[in-house]
Amino acid sequence: MADALSFTFVADDGSEVPSTQDLRNGLQKGSDEVKIDTLKKIINATLNGNPQPALLMPVIQYCMPSKDKRLKKLLHFYWEVCPKYEDNGKLKQEMILVVNAIRNDLQHPNEYIRGATLRSLQKLKEPELIEPLIPICRSCLEHRHSYVRKNAVFTIYSIYKEFESLIPDAPELIQTFLAAESDMTCKRNAFVFLANCSMPRAVEYLLSVYEQIPSLDELMQLAFIELIRKDCLGETPNRPKYIRCVFELLNASSHSVKYEAATTLTSLTQNPAAIKAAASCFVDLVVKESDNNVKLIVLDRLEALRAKHEHVLDSLVMDLLRVLGAPDMEVRRKCLSIALAMVTSRNVEDVVGTLKKQLIKTLEADYDKSLEYRQLLIQSIHICAIKFSEVAASVVHALMEFLGDSNNPSAVDVIAFVREVVEKFPNLRASITEKLLQTFGDIKSGKVFRGALWITGEYCAEAADIQAAMQALRKVIGEIPILAAEQRLADDAGAGEEGSEEKKPSSSHPRVLADGTYATESAYTSKVDKKDATKPPLRGKYEMSKSDSLILGGDFYTGSVVASTLVKLVLRLSQISKDTKAVNALRAEAMLIMTSIIRVGQSKFAAVPIDEDSQERVMNCITTLANLDTSGKTKAPEDETVDEIFLKDTKAAYAKMVATEEKKAAEKKEKENKTSAVQVDDLLTFRQFSKKNAADGIDYEQDVTRATGSAEVQEDLVSNLSRVVQLTGFSDPVYAEAYVKIHGFDILLDVLVVNQTANTLQNLCLEFATLGDLKLVERPATHTLAPHSFHSIKATIKAFFQVSSTETGVIFGNIIWEQGTSETCVVLSDIHIDIMDYIKPSYCTESQFRSMWTEFEWENRVNVNTTITDLRAYLSHIMKSTNMACLTPEAALSGDCDFLSANMYARSLFGEDALANLSIEKMEDTGTIQGHVRIRSKTQGIALSLGDKITLAQKELAAAA
Repeated sequence: MADALSFTFVADDGSEVPSTQDLRNGLQKGSDEVKIDTLKKIINATLNGNPQPALLMPVIQYCMPSKDKRLKKLLHFYWEVCPKYEDNGKLKQEMILVVNAIRNDLQHPNEYIRGATLRSLQKLKEPELIEPLIPICRSCLEHRHSYVRKNAVFTIYSIYKEFESLIPDAPELIQTFLAAESDMTCKRNAFVFLANCSMPRAVEYLLSVYEQIPSLDELMQLAFIELIRKDCLGETPNRPKYIRCVFELLNASSHSVKYEAATTLTSLTQNPAAIKAAASCFVDLVVKESDNNVKLIVLDRLEALRAKHEHVLDSLVMDLLRVLGAPDMEVRRKCLSIALAMVTSRNVEDVVGTLKKQLIKTLEADYDKSLEYRQLLIQSIHICAIKFSEVAASVVHALMEFLGDSNNPSAVDVIAFVREVVEKFPNLRASITEKLLQTFGDIKSGKVFRGALWITGEYCAEAADIQAAMQALRKVIGEIPILAAEQRLADDAGAGEEGSEEKKPSSSHPRVLADGTYATESAYTSKVDKKDATKPPLRGKYEMSKSDSLILGGDFYTGSVVASTLVKLVLRLSQISKDTKAVNALRAEAMLIMTSIIRVGQSKFAAVPIDEDSQERVMNCITTLANLDTSGKTKAPEDETVDEIFLKDTKAAYAKMVATEEKKAAEKKEKENKTSAVQVDDLLTFRQFSKKNAADGIDYEQDVTRATGSAEVQEDLVSNLSRVVQLTGFSDPVYAEAYVKIHGFDILLDVLVVNQTANTLQNLCLEFATLGDLKLVERPATHTLAPHSFHSIKATIKAFFQVSSTETGVIFGNIIWEQGTSETCVVLSDIHIDIMDYIKPSYCTESQFRSMWTEFEWENRVNVNTTITDLRAYLSHIMKSTNMACLTPEAALSGDCDFLSANMYARSLFGEDALANLSIEKMEDTGTIQGHVRIRSKTQGIALSLGDKITLAQKELAAAA
């Protein structure tokens, strides 16, 4: 808790630093406001490598006497960073005045000045400055105000940790202080001191107040948990007492204490009861905590616990589902992903029942994000039903009520679920198809209609089912032929319009609406709306969205699916029925429906004329039925081929697709559970041979992760060498090269500098600047290089650049050094940050891809210009060049064809989405590939960068050829 001390950083506004004389005048002649501004500039210059040693005395002379609190605070910052030693290594004489000033502040009557001075004293690392102040620091432990005492404890802690010889009796002193102290914050600081510097004394104090721990302050409880965790790294006889103590703290009122207690308990013991208690505590925290970030963190911890202890936590799945009451969608999504992994045959019915209740709640209009949540619940129920067949029957009928949902993605998910259930569970086919036919009239989406029609055509196997399907189709299509019916309706509407114009009154009467406003109503408009509302669902135009318009709205793809379904029904009836008259009647009606679809598509009543592909598809279906032989004689080979295409191949293709998806899911699970391998020459650590020091102890959890290698990313040497960038030439006085390493959001430059001259280079400094969305965090220090020596600045210079976006960035700079009385400079080569270091392949659903494709406004189109002649090879080349994953299923890409279209998706470390669509074709005459790649993203930079990457990859391929 107190292992790492904090340091003060002051922001630099980037303005030019004034001269030393200007700064001196500001300190000497300015007011307190001017002195504050001047001192800030001096601190910034010192942090940036320009220490201004000549200004130390003016600062002491003109700033220390001031009583301004802000100036006094800045002085504390200045004492931290100012140069305190002469060139010969001796302490500067002026620092005696500084020590005297600090002593006066430590004895100041204002307790807050004392406390602030004690805090700043923790950051000083010079024993010559600290030693004269130790008696006063000890006396501050007895000050009347707790603010002074608590800072005095940590000041003594920092001194003891750095210079133990200056205050050797610190543990005894703090132990005595802890026994007499009454303020909880001071006691907590003192206990932290003992826990880090004198473990036996800390354990002794914990055992002395063991029975009081549940009633103590939150800070003390957290400190006790930290001590327990450290003490248990080695062998201790107090482990049973510690486990009992942590168990009691699971019921603490503080959420932070409960979280730390549960986390510690899982590391102390692997007992199933303890693991279940810790998990129950995590669930309780997620339910009661209001901060969504905390909820997600705790859920991540719960997921890790569940993965480590499979089936131990399965009984808590119903408690976990209480988290679904949270309003945040990310929390709900995370909760459901964990809950689905905990579902077993024992609790699946309860889980599905809870999910169905949540699904009903989403029908309420005021439910927050109900549409997105409804889709998530439907997908979760889908997974449960496919995994556990015993609940499929009860779930599928309930979900089919949502086929008429106005939210298209939810209804599409439902029909996909129904299709998979009807394929996997043959005993449910009859009841599902019967229920599906009843819901035909409620369906509003063309995509849902197509799924329902496919199920009807494939799984209506009995004569009665086929007649019922035809009856349902008649209702949703309406009067046949469609063109004549639409023409009659148009004529009736025209006559009604003429009559309404004759009877139109000169003034309309206003109506008072529910909110108190006035509105007028047109009788003709009401009449037309009523007419449109009575149109059959499959024929009418539902203006919900362009994707949901039906046959009259231009969706003739759905019309072609209707034609295919009719052919399947007629062919199947001809096989199972000997009633030739009934088969011929059904065939004639089906051909009439298909003909009317083509006719209305060529008329003025369709919003969009029928496309060539759909018309050809429907015409092929008409031809198939026209050539159908219903005489009962032996079928010709071509008739058997037609039967096989319509009645067997499509169902077999879907069964193959389902099997492929199951295989992919199994491979993914196997890959996630695969044990990580480690290198044969990795270091082995034996706890028995290590020092008996708690601070150096090795956690059991770390042992396991190190042994399995799951916590480490192995890098090969070739990959590392490819990241080395040459910064200067071989003939330059100083040779430099940098190894560029990516650390999440940061870029670490490990620079090797070689002095190629016979002279000593003094005050050698690397200066970096950035272009683009890069930010230099820390400026490297200066160094001195001996003749023909080299210096690796990995350990001392950390040049991090904070990246805020994946847009292209450039790092440039120079090397400056002093040789004698002259200063020399060598300009470094530019370092270009590769966007591929931040782009990772990712996956999303088809609906998510389409939604993002519509939403994103930046698009970059790259024309294909390549020597590759194989379509699949070019797709693989683009995926490798852009680090993108292909979303198009393997089944859709298989086979021989002269054109290819695929969707790709990737996500950056910063949460930016990158979408791409590849559309290419192979020219028959030349054999070359033509087409384009369209890239879309939310920001311009990522779209342009990926486009440049594709163009560069194509040029490199052409040059290699």
